[in-house]
Amino acid sequence: MNRFLKPICLGLMLAAAPAGLIVTAPSALAQSASGQSAPGQSTTAQAADPAAAQIQVFYDALVASMKSGGTAKSRYDRLRPAVEKVFDLEAMTAAAVGPTFAAMSDADRKALVDAFTRMTIANYAKNFDSYGGEKFPVDPQSITRGSERFVKSRLVPSSGDPVAFNYRLHQVDGNWKVTDVYLAGNISQMAQKRSDFAGTLKTSGPQGLAKKINALADQTLS
Repeated sequence: MNRFLKPICLGLMLAAAPAGLIVTAPSALAQSASGQSAPGQSTTAQAADPAAAQIQVFYDALVASMKSGGTAKSRYDRLRPAVEKVFDLEAMTAAAVGPTFAAMSDADRKALVDAFTRMTIANYAKNFDSYGGEKFPVDPQSITRGSERFVKSRLVPSSGDPVAFNYRLHQVDGNWKVTDVYLAGNISQMAQKRSDFAGTLKTSGPQGLAKKINALADQTLS
């Protein structure tokens, strides 16, 4: 397995979610997940709409971090501004935690969002640690579904098969931000996270879950 695909499968959960928890992208997106973007569509200026441009902003930062190398912590610091710009980390945390998130105290919600943010950035910093010619083509035309947009992209490794990374976005203060990532094209990462978090949330509550997520981030960065 390719040096990037193996850690992505382990660290970013390309494994399928448990039965009953798989949430797939709209059929139009899923059916076209294996479609290829046209050559030369790898710069922000060539993105056809602002949702696609946001994904390209993230990939530009990710590739720059990969090329810079360094430690996981240094890559974390470089990636953080782009992740916080492109991802709606509060909405993603709410989706990953589930319906009880809304009823939690402000302090518990903040602790979970902060922990989830650390874990998200740490995963990218750890798993994308160096550059070997990988490409991240982004479809310049997003798919509109109601008030949301879906952007298709792929990781094209230097060898091996491409992997689809598709993104769900909504608007926050006029900017498009990611609320979910569909790995392998149509498997919801937030559904997988909710499955992963459910047991700890039930037995240890929001504070216990925040502690667990922070521990995972610390382990990833160590």
